[in-house]
Amino acid sequence: MEFKIPHSMKLEHEELHEELKRLASSRGKVAEAAREVAQVLHPHFEKEEEYALPPLGLLPQLARGEISPEMADVLKMTDRLKAELPHMLEEHKAVVATLERLVEAAKRARRPDATTFAEKLELHAKYEEEVSSPPSILIGEYVKLKLGK
Repeated sequence: MEFKIPHSMKLEHEELHEELKRLASSRGKVAEAAREVAQVLHPHFEKEEEYALPPLGLLPQLARGEISPEMADVLKMTDRLKAELPHMLEEHKAVVATLERLVEAAKRARRPDATTFAEKLELHAKYEEEVSSPPSILIGEYVKLKLGK
């Protein structure tokens, strides 16, 4: 069974990537700091898009009480997320540390666009920790329960 990242979340990731790409392609210390953020962020986003966010695509079906044996395929992702969540949270800390350097460079260069981006990305990381990762894990637990796994 194919699991798709909710469209709104996919668009948000794409928007963040584009903003970061724009900052990294500028000049000076802001660009250097943005490239550092990108280096830390990109592998993390890949993991999220591989196994942390796709389970959320099942929420509408599960909320309607729809369950099928094919949904058991989601367990590979949710079990992996559950196992790797502590490491992913550490990656968030690393991203936030690079964002702090970006904010410092942005303030010195008088680049409020870079500061706004850093704030937005930090809030995105908090959202994942508080709102999107826990339900992804719960989806796996719910599917296990319903399918008797």
